[in-house]
Amino acid sequence: MRLGRDTPLPASVQAPGYDRAAQAAGIVHIGIGAFHRAHQAVYTDDAMTAGDRNWGIVGVSLRSGDVAAQLNPQDGLYTVSTRGVQGSQLLLVGAVQQVLVASENSQAVIDAIAAPTTHIVSFTVTEKGYLRGADGALDLAAAKGPSSLYRFVGAGLAARRAAGLPGLTLLSCDNLASNGAVLGRLMRDYLAAEHPDLVGWFDSACRCPATMIDRIVPATTDGDRAAVETALGARDEGAVVTEGFSQWVIENDFAGPRPRWEAAGAALVADVAPYETAKLRMLNGAHSALAYIGLGRGHDYVHQAIADPAVRPIIERLMRDEAAPTIDAAPGQDLSAYADALLDRFANPALHHRLIQIAMDGSQKIPQRWLETLAWHQERGARCPSLEVAVAAWIAFLRSDHPIDDPLAEQLREAAAGPDAMDRLFGEGGLIASVWRPEVK
Repeated sequence: MRLGRDTPLPASVQAPGYDRAAQAAGIVHIGIGAFHRAHQAVYTDDAMTAGDRNWGIVGVSLRSGDVAAQLNPQDGLYTVSTRGVQGSQLLLVGAVQQVLVASENSQAVIDAIAAPTTHIVSFTVTEKGYLRGADGALDLAAAKGPSSLYRFVGAGLAARRAAGLPGLTLLSCDNLASNGAVLGRLMRDYLAAEHPDLVGWFDSACRCPATMIDRIVPATTDGDRAAVETALGARDEGAVVTEGFSQWVIENDFAGPRPRWEAAGAALVADVAPYETAKLRMLNGAHSALAYIGLGRGHDYVHQAIADPAVRPIIERLMRDEAAPTIDAAPGQDLSAYADALLDRFANPALHHRLIQIAMDGSQKIPQRWLETLAWHQERGARCPSLEVAVAAWIAFLRSDHPIDDPLAEQLREAAAGPDAMDRLFGEGGLIASVWRPEVK
């Protein structure tokens, strides 16, 4: 039996505490993968359970129809399995109402963005989904492509303005330094080229707040789905698995109404930067290092790599001695406690987070995860031994038989070959240096 609105639930499963059928869709989310379903959709579900209304989510997949095939036959319902050393909990999430596939029905996506009930368009499209060129500017040719977020948002904004509707909040939830400012700048550049009459309206009517998101969400396996089916009594093709920890920090700058996400534990702040920098350099930087060092030592999962006595000291030094000193912490932000928590989270044996999943898209991640820290220390005449080990491990990974899932895969393999790999990757004019836009202070 497939999960759906009429599925009887065991008492152990927490169900949505609101009338799903009575909720309008207030959010369009582009890039509705596992992370969104385990993070922002859960916060939204909790906000509606707490009494907020009309914040249903219309999910959008830009290319693949996989998530639509998982969720649409289930009335948008899916489960989140929270796993830790003390056991697991199963939550049924009802915030997602439907999933649109942009490549199959582009007008439906535009109509959803232009709908009077829509107030927020949010994004988890990964770093490469923002279609930036080597200089950080918008790759306009790619942005005009059929699977570009800018194409759909631009058309939706044009329809809203023509109908006399208010602007939108565009909410990036990707691991991208200054993600709100970056999205706003790129969106404005696209509009200047394709909808020049919208630029002034966009500047005055729309907002692009910064966010910091944090939750570890491994890829769901067939074994995970089988375990959910046993507990639920129904097959959930959209099941996601995650850890108990979750954090969301959002710049409080919205164009109009928003869910009361703070009722679900989100923090609305004036400045996201200290939290974002800590996550990028400490959590994400350590994750990437764990991936390449761990794979090189024959490990498959994060918890295996951090348990390796030859690896853990490298990761701990990276976080405490190399990354943490580069961060201007916000009042009350305890970076030492943050490092403690990260080490505990990495060691969670119930969360099978594959290192090869973290190793994806290294060319897009490494500049902001590692190079900012290296540059900060170099400016002060210091070195970063742990990050140097991580860089060497990444080069070894590029030379190995592991598959490279990266938009620059061919160039990376070529650059990593031979004794001059460091120069070809990181030297002046090198492959990574050409896409790195340092922002250290």
